[in-house]
Amino acid sequence: MSLCTQRVPAAFCPEESGFSAITDSSLEKTLAQNDSVRWSVLKYQSRITGYLVYRSAYPAAFHAASQHLNVVLGTVNTAILLTSSLAVALAVHAATMLNALGAPADQPLRSQRRQVMLLLLTTAGLALIFLGIKGYEYYRDYEEELIPALNFRWEGEDARHVELFFVLYFVTTGMHALHMIIGVVIALIMAFLTGRGWYDRDAMPVELFGLYWHFVDIVWIFVFPFYYLIGRT
Repeated sequence: MSLCTQRVPAAFCPEESGFSAITDSSLEKTLAQNDSVRWSVLKYQSRITGYLVYRSAYPAAFHAASQHLNVVLGTVNTAILLTSSLAVALAVHAATMLNALGAPADQPLRSQRRQVMLLLLTTAGLALIFLGIKGYEYYRDYEEELIPALNFRWEGEDARHVELFFVLYFVTTGMHALHMIIGVVIALIMAFLTGRGWYDRDAMPVELFGLYWHFVDIVWIFVFPFYYLIGRT
């Protein structure tokens, strides 16, 4: 018999209660998520660093190219994304409160589940609005013949470096949009599982999703001024 079970009730012993296994599982999830986020940060960091290097090398071409980006739509999308970040933060808080409630039959618990579900669905809905606006921006770029390798045409000077700007722009914003689509799918799945009671006792998955979503927001906070605002009068 272990020293733990000799001196204290089994419920308080990690080996007997299963708490150790739960903690190890949560720790593994956290470490895996942190590794994923760090890798994504490095990828975006390299793209943004490359953009700044090229912008300093070809300021006139990049300035001319950035004038074709729609600042109003970019600003609206920034506000939408920040609001979605607030929604996911509230969802994490609500999920944490959900863990503190009683048995599944309790009315407060069902109400708290609905709150978590609503906030996750709000996050997904705002993200879809963001993607819709971004898609409209891409459509306008297509009409203006600004998409490299598809229909790019530039009548002004230094067309090669202007095209480089749009290559960086589409790669960076396209990867950001892909991360958002992944986030929408995860948010919808988690909203469904919340209704099934999956997170009644463990809010860690919701917290990890919140970490992922805040990372997506932070990336856009850098992308927006670098591509849309630098050089504007």
